Amino acid sequence: MSYTVAGIDIHKKVLMVVVAIAGDEVRDTAGEAIEFECRRFGTGAAERSHLVSWLREHGVTEVVMESTAQYWKPVWLDLEPHFAKLHLAQAHSNRAPKGRKNDFRDGKRLTRRLLADELILSFVPDAEQRGWRTVTRGKHQRIRDRVRLQNQLEALLEEARIKLSSVISDLLGVSGRRILQALADGETDPERLAELGDERLQCSKAELMDALTGSLEPIHRDLLKLHLEHLKLLDQQIAKLDQMAATALKRHQDAVVRVAEIPGFGADSAQQLIAEIGVDADAFKSAGNFTSWVGTCPGQDESAEQNHSSRSPKGNRFVRRILTQAAQAAVKKKGSYFQSLFRKFLPRLHYNGAIWVVANRLGRLVWKILHDGVRYIEQGQETTPAARKRRAQKMAQALRKLGYAVTLTPIPEPGRG
Repeated sequence: MSYTVAGIDIHKKVLMVVVAIAGDEVRDTAGEAIEFECRRFGTGAAERSHLVSWLREHGVTEVVMESTAQYWKPVWLDLEPHFAKLHLAQAHSNRAPKGRKNDFRDGKRLTRRLLADELILSFVPDAEQRGWRTVTRGKHQRIRDRVRLQNQLEALLEEARIKLSSVISDLLGVSGRRILQALADGETDPERLAELGDERLQCSKAELMDALTGSLEPIHRDLLKLHLEHLKLLDQQIAKLDQMAATALKRHQDAVVRVAEIPGFGADSAQQLIAEIGVDADAFKSAGNFTSWVGTCPGQDESAEQNHSSRSPKGNRFVRRILTQAAQAAVKKKGSYFQSLFRKFLPRLHYNGAIWVVANRLGRLVWKILHDGVRYIEQGQETTPAARKRRAQKMAQALRKLGYAVTLTPIPEPGRG
């Protein structure tokens, strides 16, 4: 029996396609194809349609592609309805020997290494989950833009000799926004500006007046107006994307709530995580397989029976960020298991290493909760009932704000009647 597989080397303007016909016995051993057929296609809509027809004419049953940037997405979307087995190979796993590289050789090498199971394949979720990813990653990008804008605002104020960020903790908080808007509207009197500050500010009125004594030139004022308009737009877009993510994941509310119950997580981080790995994490066979894909587990660089480095591999940077942020929050929860784990490893691994251990443990826990459909039960030191109640109410409020229907129901702990 023959097995037909296609390899596509994807570029911005051209697709180099190789169809390999291999026997089953070859697929199981050397991974070398019996016969190759090569053809070049463009990347426009008509050319991609011709590619689909050509592959179907040749009876292709499996397609593997290699691409940099995002040029693989149009090809994937066109092939997805017609081929059950689609793979996206990571480019570094298909490197050619130096001086022996060309496009069709890359395609042939792709098919050989796929048949020999030597490629590192990327996880590409289904169309629905890709939509979730687009929304949550778009929100994260706008949050980064907002941080960048805050830094630009602070630099602009420093140039105008206004030291507002030195006396208030949040430049874009309620008091900070009121003062900035007044500056943009032309107010220059430090005393009037200081009156806009909330009475709960940690600084005195005299300190606030001193920080607001500067010289805001007309060009600075115009730039400040533009920054504040941009800030308002970003806040509106972030709120809109929050609602879009909540609407898309409303059918999977139970999974969102179960992840949000884990120390360090909340409604927003739970939505981001599920958008990245799926509702039940069924793409990963085990917790170890998941943490290896994320890149939080210890690495291995073994030679002559000696491991020269345990540096973690590069994994999915989006999930790594979520788990690292959750770990830094989880270790601050008094009496939690993760705070005890952090303190255990802190003397030996220092802060970054101990946080990494907690992030790895959180990753394993998330996989277990999503894959097996269980809930988190705190195994650390006993916390007060009032603290647990405050935590539950705060999480329920955040979920309701996003549009979820949440009812607080006490769950009996093991061993208690």
